[in-house]
Amino acid sequence: MKTIKVLAICGSLRRASRNLKLLQYAQAHAPEGMSIDIADLSAVPFYNMDLADKPAAVQTLIAQITAADALLFGCAEYNYSIAPPLKNALDWASREPENRALAGKPVALMGAGGGMGTSRAQYHLRQVCVFLDLHVLNKPEVFANAFSPSFDADGNLTDPALQGLIVAQLGALQALAQKLGAR
Repeated sequence: MKTIKVLAICGSLRRASRNLKLLQYAQAHAPEGMSIDIADLSAVPFYNMDLADKPAAVQTLIAQITAADALLFGCAEYNYSIAPPLKNALDWASREPENRALAGKPVALMGAGGGMGTSRAQYHLRQVCVFLDLHVLNKPEVFANAFSPSFDADGNLTDPALQGLIVAQLGALQALAQKLGAR
């Protein structure tokens, strides 16, 4: 069986981001037959059509997205919506001719935020994914309260229920990627 290559993209640039911690947990607990790399968005500039040449960080990101069989988004929520770094990464990738970096890829969403987790941002992100022709996994959904005892003092995920949900989501993403014929 082919190993499913997943690129995880975090919507927060903060080193101590709970969303990054969720992605790192996923990376460490990927099922057999799946590998997860986490993209670094720290040097990706805001999308600007006036830039004649794509900056090196953008070229790297697009190459990573193109090579991935599936995507995993750590969806931070800012002001009830998608955090700029994640939206910006999608904006850059969507400018590839014929949307070839994104179209048809399976995607899973997870996020940690305030009281409702990142539910509002994730639902908004689903709308963006429809336009980008991404196939978003419907269930299980992963919403975590970033300020709850689910995380330890270092921000690591300690809640067994959330850990199990992430593992289940990765299994479902793997199955969706296989069903869609991971490209």
